[in-house]
Amino acid sequence: MLTVIVSLLSLNTGENMHYYRYENAEVSFCYKYLMFSYNIIFWLAGAAFIAIGFWAWSEKGVLLDLTQVTRLHGFDPVWLVLLVGVITFILGFAGCVGALRENICLLKFFSGVIGLIFFLELTAAVLAFVFQDNVREWINDFFLANVKAYREDIDLQNLIDSLQKLNHCCGAKEPDDWNLNVYFNCTNNNPSRERCGVPFSCCLSDPADSVLNTQCGYDVRKHLKGDWINYIYIKGCIPALEEWLPRNLYIVAGVFIIISLLQMMGIFLARTLIVDIEKVKFNY
Repeated sequence: MLTVIVSLLSLNTGENMHYYRYENAEVSFCYKYLMFSYNIIFWLAGAAFIAIGFWAWSEKGVLLDLTQVTRLHGFDPVWLVLLVGVITFILGFAGCVGALRENICLLKFFSGVIGLIFFLELTAAVLAFVFQDNVREWINDFFLANVKAYREDIDLQNLIDSLQKLNHCCGAKEPDDWNLNVYFNCTNNNPSRERCGVPFSCCLSDPADSVLNTQCGYDVRKHLKGDWINYIYIKGCIPALEEWLPRNLYIVAGVFIIISLLQMMGIFLARTLIVDIEKVKFNY
C-alpha cells in the first residue's frame, strides 16, 4: 500500500513538472520578432551603404586600381560610407540571426557593440565640450588638409563644395586658405587658369541665375580684399560652423537624443530576449 502511494505521488509530481516545462518552453514571440524587425532595417541599410560605396569606387576607377586609395592625400568620403555600412550590416546581421535562432552569443555581441558605440558617442561629446580649442584646431587642420586635396577626388570636391554653399563660407578660416591648393595658389609660377581664385561654391549665389557659373571664382583674390565681399563669401567655414551650432542647438540635441533612444531600445530588446532564452534553457 505504501509503495502504491509513493508511486502515485511521484507520478503526480512528474506531471506537474512536465506541465511547468511546457508552459515556459517558448521564447516570447513579441520580443523575438520586435528584435528581428528592429534589425532587419539596419541590415538592409548596411547592405545599401556597402553597395553605394563600391559603386562610387567603381565610378572613380578605384576597383581597377586600388593604389588610388593610398594616393589620396585628403579624406575620401567613400571610406565613411563603407565603414558605416559594414558596422550597420554586421550589427543588423547579428541581431536578426540572434533573434531568429535564439543565439545568446550573437545577441550579447549585438548589445555589447551598441553599448560600446553609445559610450564612445557620449565620451566624444564630453571631450569635445571640455577641449573645445583642441577640437577647433583639429577641425581646422583637417579642413586645410582636404583643401590641398580638393582636385584629387570628385567625392571630396563635392563634399567641400556642399559645405561651403550650405554654410555660405569659403576656406577654413578665410578665402586665402585656398593658397594651399596647387590650382588656386597665387604664386607667379602657377600656370593654372584658377590661379588666385576660389571654387565656384565660394561665390555669392544669385537666385536669378538659372545656370551654374563654375568660373565665377576665377581671379577673385587678385582684387583688393575689401572688394571680395562683392564676389564671394569671406567668412571661413570654421567660424560659420561655430555660429551655426548655437542657433541649431535644439536640433542637434534632438537628433542625438533620438539616436540614443534607438540604441537603448536595441540594447533593451536584446537583453530582454537573452534573459527570456536563458529562462527557457534553465527550465529544460
